[in-house]
Amino acid sequence: MVFFLIVMSAVGCVSHAPESRSTIPADLAPCPDSPNCVSTKSKDPDRAMTPLPYLTSGRKSLDCLVAIIRDMKRATIVSAAPSYLHVEFRSALFRFVDDVEFVLDDPARLIHFRSASRAGYYDFGVNRRRMKEISDRFLRLIKKKED
Repeated sequence: MVFFLIVMSAVGCVSHAPESRSTIPADLAPCPDSPNCVSTKSKDPDRAMTPLPYLTSGRKSLDCLVAIIRDMKRATIVSAAPSYLHVEFRSALFRFVDDVEFVLDDPARLIHFRSASRAGYYDFGVNRRRMKEISDRFLRLIKKKED
């Protein structure tokens, strides 16, 4: 058990941020072959999730997402732009980092997202559960605004 903890700590220390983007991405990167990623753009049913609908506008939609994320533990907003949001989530124990990106699709009035672990192979469903939580909270806010 002690050996496992040492190895897991070491793996967490070697992870690094994805290459810095000099421009806002127009689209999301595809998920890697590892099962530690989910995306609204994935064709693989094991990695696919449903994009979120806009509120009244893209800006209000991103503002809503920012409010949800600020309410979540161990979340850091790395960058925000009118059509893009990048957030880092850290695990409580080993401080592993997962990158979450949101990209607005104005013509379709949808919010696409991708959540992926920086290190390791398995995430034990953490990225899917997190994005389901964010999606559920976002959809509840939409329903509340419609009522």
